[in-house]
Amino acid sequence: MAAQCVTKVELTIACTNLLDKDVGSKSDPLCVLLQNTSGQQWYEVDRTERVKNSLNPKFAKKFLIDYYFELVQKLKFGIYDIDNKTYDLSDDDFLGELECTLGQIVSSRTLTKPLVLKNGKPAGRGSITITAEEVKDNRVVVLELEARKLDNKDFFGKSDPYLEFHKQTGDGNWVMVHRTEVIKNNLNPVWRPFKISLNSLCYSDMDKSIKIECYDYDGDGSHDLIGSFQTTMSKLKEASRSSPVEFECINEKKRQKKKNYKNSGIVSVKHCEIIVECTFLDYIMGGCQLNFTVGIDFTGSNGDPRSPDSLHYLSPNGVNEYLTAIWSVGMVIQDYDTDKMFPAFGFGAQIPPSFQVSHEFPINFNPSNPFCSGIQGIVDAYRACLPQVKLYGPTNFSPIINHVARFAAAATQQQTASQYFILLIITDGVITDLDQTRTAIVNASKLPMSIIIVGVGGADFGAMEFLDGDDGVLRSPSGEPAVRDIVQFVPFRKFQNSPKEALAQCVLAEVPQQVVNYFSTYKLQPPKNPAA
Repeated sequence: MAAQCVTKVELTIACTNLLDKDVGSKSDPLCVLLQNTSGQQWYEVDRTERVKNSLNPKFAKKFLIDYYFELVQKLKFGIYDIDNKTYDLSDDDFLGELECTLGQIVSSRTLTKPLVLKNGKPAGRGSITITAEEVKDNRVVVLELEARKLDNKDFFGKSDPYLEFHKQTGDGNWVMVHRTEVIKNNLNPVWRPFKISLNSLCYSDMDKSIKIECYDYDGDGSHDLIGSFQTTMSKLKEASRSSPVEFECINEKKRQKKKNYKNSGIVSVKHCEIIVECTFLDYIMGGCQLNFTVGIDFTGSNGDPRSPDSLHYLSPNGVNEYLTAIWSVGMVIQDYDTDKMFPAFGFGAQIPPSFQVSHEFPINFNPSNPFCSGIQGIVDAYRACLPQVKLYGPTNFSPIINHVARFAAAATQQQTASQYFILLIITDGVITDLDQTRTAIVNASKLPMSIIIVGVGGADFGAMEFLDGDDGVLRSPSGEPAVRDIVQFVPFRKFQNSPKEALAQCVLAEVPQQVVNYFSTYKLQPPKNPAA
């Protein structure tokens, strides 16, 4: 997988009703931003300017931060009254602070909270407002090109043409930014439409040179240049189907040799359109909720929960691999769900009162309200449920997948990008209803949902790797392909000796792309326009 393109977020800070520490005038506040990665100490990222004589400052300087969905990014905003020239803040009056996560800020887009003192008490009536904006150019160019009367470079048959697009860097070098597919044996090729970001194509500069080269493809890698030309985005965007923009393809070597050389063919741009594509944060800041559901494997192969070698055994400090996975993934996702009410289900156990086997029972035993309050609520419900159920079998995934899919299908009625569902299944292994699960996943791939499977214990997880369509498209038993890859599988043992954030980082890194793919495929816009 390519490294995630880093998203940058700009934070604007304003305060109201700050404490007044100055005699005879008002406080002279500045805001300092501290960050804390993986529970280590806080370090300073940046600070704003000092605003003189104001208890309601609006700071002009903005904070720029790299945003990662898959991390809990802890931030602390400290407000100080600056009365001296020293850089050190320890000799300045402290006016209050706010500790929060970047996820909380982007999911509300504008966050207003009271400031607190170091002892946790309110800093008078002081409050802070943080506004987030993604720094981006999300314009994309859609291009359709064809050519005619290209030179024939092949002894047998005709040329096999393809195009390469290059942009010019600051130091004058050309960098290739796109290559079309090869059209075999054709001097009048029509290439498939393609999309490329405006920034990639020309650094978003309408008048920057773009060089387009046409080659004849050769299997041995010695591709022959048919010809080339230069243009700009300003020129390309004049193209329309009724009046395409046309360029002569020129081969310099040939032109110097031949007296009556005209060109080596014509390349025609018949469509060029600039569109704006939504990013993950456009959806989140536009009001999209991520709904988090947990499915827990209570099958017999986990071992008796009272026995220390059981995967459900709670260690003296009350944890096991199931709970660690719930905490790790839940802590990240909870920032994106306003009500923080999470449904949690078990499967593969005999449940009271009649001890029938169930493959989708609420772990709080309340079918009409399976919601747990916060991640802590899921943990409490799990601990209370364990002694009441009898671990049994088989290991069926499809009922819980279909359960969440019903809610995801209902959400599609809203015709906006308002809800997306993430199902976390934690299991000790070998899946029994593989065919039904394949069908359930293929159906779910058409819905706003993603499935994360964490494998605990030492079992062979071959079947799980198969569901995670990374090495080919998952198909249902009837042969229907999944329209997108929505399953991410990881074995817990891979993270046994890693910091606690590592598991969530690995399983959640692909979620933003899955969210964007779904909503853009179905052309759904965020409920609130983030630009507004």
